[in-house]
Formats: sequence, structure tokens, C-alpha cells
Amino acid sequence: MRTRRDVLATAGALGAGLLAGCTSSGDGGGGESGGSTTTRDLLDVDVPDDPDVETVDSLPTPVRGDPDAAVTVQAFEDYACPHCATYSTEVVPRLVESYIEPGEVRYEHHDFPLPVSEEWSWAAANAARAVQDALDDAAFFEYTATLFAHQDAYVGAGATGYDYLGTVADDLGADATAVVRAAKGGAYDPVIEADFETGREMGVQGTPTVFVDGEKTGDPGYDAISSAIDDARSA
Repeated sequence: MRTRRDVLATAGALGAGLLAGCTSSGDGGGGESGGSTTTRDLLDVDVPDDPDVETVDSLPTPVRGDPDAAVTVQAFEDYACPHCATYSTEVVPRLVESYIEPGEVRYEHHDFPLPVSEEWSWAAANAARAVQDALDDAAFFEYTATLFAHQDAYVGAGATGYDYLGTVADDLGADATAVVRAAKGGAYDPVIEADFETGREMGVQGTPTVFVDGEKTGDPGYDAISSAIDDARSA
């Protein structure tokens, strides 16, 4: 099993030469964050910075829509990538309305920590997987959407960022302390690393990257993805 350090080294090499999207630590590709500041009251989640955790080696791929749909959409994202925040807030809701809720596609989330932030790309991914593990895929996608909508509430926010991860988890019915412990301790690193390897083998070099039935879309915008889905449905 490759370690987080191995993933970081590979991700740094992949970032060279890419023209758009998030590509490496601290590199948002010139875009603005899609997150918006939240002023909500946060829980004070008391977890040490390097907690002892039991690592989880495998977890099912988060899926929404009809799991048996004829067309599969795979999205590779980094929780600290501002382009991923824009994709989540502007593109995904349209895909949900047009294709996911009607059951036309199987939509999968895959983690691909470039990392844009060596801390938060991993911490937020671990928190989201902890929510999935404790609750279900629906809660995972709701949690993920909330994080991307308020990305600046955790990226670079220090201890307050972890309080935010825990507060959003608590809102959904997950144990805030357990989620923050997973985020700080890397409990789901093996799951995230496996996703990264899948993406690397498929040719992912930046985030967000979207595939429709295994074919990479030209860009992660709604029109390109919609066109690819329609082509796949009519094939």
C-alpha cells in the first residue's frame, strides 16, 4: 500500500505542465474559490492534533443516483481546490436535476488529493469518509456539498477549521468528535490513497476531472459533461 508521502510525491510530479484546474499544493490554477464565508456558531471539538486512530483500509465508493444506471459519471476532486468548489456549487446541482435524480446516471465521488493544501486536502477528505462510514452515501454527499460551499471555513482556518468539519458532521447526525479525530489522524488515508491511485491510472492530473463511462470530458463544465452523458446514453 502506498503511503500518503508516496501520493504527495506522485501528485507533485503530475502537476507539471497542466493548463487549468488545481494541480499542486497552493496552486488553484488562477481561479477564485467557490466557497463563501460562514458566520455560524461552531462546536468546540476537543481532539489532540495527532490522535491515535484505527485506520480503515476500504470503504465503498460514494454513489448517488441509480447505482445500476447505464451511464456512470466519475468525479475526482480535492476538498481544498477552489475549482472543485465551483464545480460542486455550480455544476453538480444541474447534474443532479437533469440526470442524477431522474436516475439516468450512476454518479461516483473519488478523492484525488493533489494536494492543494497538504493539511486540508486530506483532513476534509477523511472527515467526509468518516461521515459516509457512520451514516450513508446520502449524508456523505450532503456533507461534501456543504464543505465545498463554505471552503474558506476550513481551508487555512487552523483549529477553527476542524471545529467546522465537526459542526457540519454533527448537523447531519454524525459524532463530531469521531469525525474530527478521523480528520486529524488520517483514519481513512488508505481509502483516499486507493482513490488517488485509481485516478492516476486513469490519467487524472488535476482537479476536478470528470469521466463519463471511462472517457475523460474535455472540461468539467456542465455543457461538456451533459454532452458526454447524452452521447453515452444514445450509444
